[in-house]
Order: sequence, then structure tokens, then C-alpha cells
Amino acid sequence: MQPIRNLTRIAAATVGLLALTPGASAEDVLKLAIAQRGAWDSAAPQLGQLAGIFKKHGIVLNLVYAEDGGEAELPVISGSADVGLSIGLVAVLRAYVRGASVRIIGASTTGSANYWYVPTTSPIKTIKDLNGRTIAYPTSGEASRYDVFDLMKQYRVKAKPVPTGGVSATFDAVMSGQIEVGWATPPFGIDAIEQEQIRIVVRANDVPNIRDKTVRVMIANTNTLQKRKDVLARFMQAYRETLGWMYSDPTAIKRYAEFSGVSESLARRLRDEFFTKNLLSPDQIVGLKAVVKDAVALSYIRAPLAKNQITELIQIPASQSIGASFRFFSPQSP
Repeated sequence: MQPIRNLTRIAAATVGLLALTPGASAEDVLKLAIAQRGAWDSAAPQLGQLAGIFKKHGIVLNLVYAEDGGEAELPVISGSADVGLSIGLVAVLRAYVRGASVRIIGASTTGSANYWYVPTTSPIKTIKDLNGRTIAYPTSGEASRYDVFDLMKQYRVKAKPVPTGGVSATFDAVMSGQIEVGWATPPFGIDAIEQEQIRIVVRANDVPNIRDKTVRVMIANTNTLQKRKDVLARFMQAYRETLGWMYSDPTAIKRYAEFSGVSESLARRLRDEFFTKNLLSPDQIVGLKAVVKDAVALSYIRAPLAKNQITELIQIPASQSIGASFRFFSPQSP
């Protein structure tokens, strides 16, 4: 028994020494489910981890990528992931009213980087030229599939919306002449723009009803929020710092280009022209009333959420370096 007692004492002493050694404590691990690998607007966790920003806040990220927001939402609901990024807001509203264990901890995208385009040889030059033309819209996606109707309402044009599937199928339909006006989500199509195959007719953010609403959000599993609130607060602080770095340090462009497999010039154009910094701000859910109204109209939810439900659902860690707390969003937010 004596050797066992000695080993026990040695193990206890070792633990004590590790506790006193700076930097020896284990970092907190968060598992993230992220939609659309390689997209600029969902790249902050990857880039921030490469830059050591999350490590500085004592966090290691386990990143799992999904094809879309729906696939990224499910692991968070089930508890197999702690946080989900770039999840459609109306989908989160639907999940919440159905009793899913999710809470919103930040915005992912407010407004949209999407655009409508035509071949460079097209006679369509202005928005008014869309009258009577066929215009593509996606058959999936919680919000972007309806953007075309906001576009037509805003500019009072009577185009002919046609469902075309994803961006690749839409591009093929446009270039073959089956559809006159296509839609795309960057980075798709930017190389075609630079090669003068297509040109942009109108951007989604030119439409106020699109620009002034949060479309995608960050969510956390309720159990994670209850038990690891401090870790999520540090995660959000690191996320904010990563965004600041992405828009100020040239190294971020290089890292993103390597990660996404695009050229640095295309990466820079993607950031500066399509994904301006305010579009990715995590600190406010914008146009919540309008989003809730859309969710009811589209049968995602049966009725608007009550004030106490909004307070429970939206819990964004305050921006501060030490002792970050959680604040609650008012249903009166614009």
C-alpha cells in the first residue's frame, strides 16, 4: 500500500504545482457548428483562432462546418454543439417557440451581401429594366428567398420571379439564357464579375427592408448558457476583437485567402465591397419587430413573441474585457 500512497501524494503535489504554474491551466473548449465554410461572414472563429485571439481569452474552438444554417442549428438544439453561427433568425424564432433549447447570443449578419446580376451582354442596365423580365430566387434559405419580392416592391417593378435553386444552378441558367436576371451570395460570382462575364444590376442592401434587418444570428445551447456563461462572454469578446482585426490588419486578408482558397485581391474586394464591418456587428438584433412580423406572415411562428419571450430568447454578452455580464434585448429595438 505504501507505493500507492506515495503515488497519490506525488499526483496531488503535481496538481498543486500545475495550479501555481502560469498558463498551465486547461483552456475552455467550445464546439461550434458553422454554416458555409469559407464564407467571409462566418470566418471569424477560424481566423481568430489562427491569430491566437481566442487563445488569449482562454478558449479553444472545435469547429464543425455545415452546408447551411439549418444543418448548423440542429447540433446546437441537440446539445452536441455549444454554439451555432450564421443561423437564420426566423428559423431560430420557430425553434424557440417549439421549445428548442436555444438562445441568441449575438448577430451574425445584419443586411445582406447578396446581389442580382445579368450577363455583360444583357440589355438590362437599370432596375427599371427589370419590368417583365425573369428574375431568379433561391428555393431554400429562410430569408433570402423572399428578397426578390422586397426588391420589386421597393422599386415598383413587375418582374417574373422564378425559383432556380442554388447559386451554381442559377448562374448556369442565366448564362444559358433560361433566366434573364440571377442572384448570388458572395464569394460566388466575384471572379465572374472580375472577368467581365456578369455585372451587378442591384445589391440587396440597396433595399431598406433587407438592409435594416438582422438576418442571421449566433445561438447557444441553453444548457451551455446556464453553466458556462463566463466562457460564452469571453468567446463573444474574442469574436469582437477578431472582427476588429479582420478589418484592420492586412494579415487577416492573407489568412482568409489561404483558408478559403481565393486570391488576396478577391478576398480584399469581398471584404471591402460586399461585407462591410457594420454588416457583421454582433451586438444588436436590428429590425426585430419586422423580422417577427415576417415570421408570422410566412407561418414560421403563429403569433408575435411577448416581451418576456424576447428577453428570454435574446441574451447578448455585454462588451467588456473583465467580468462580462449578459444584457437582455428589448422587443422595442428597431
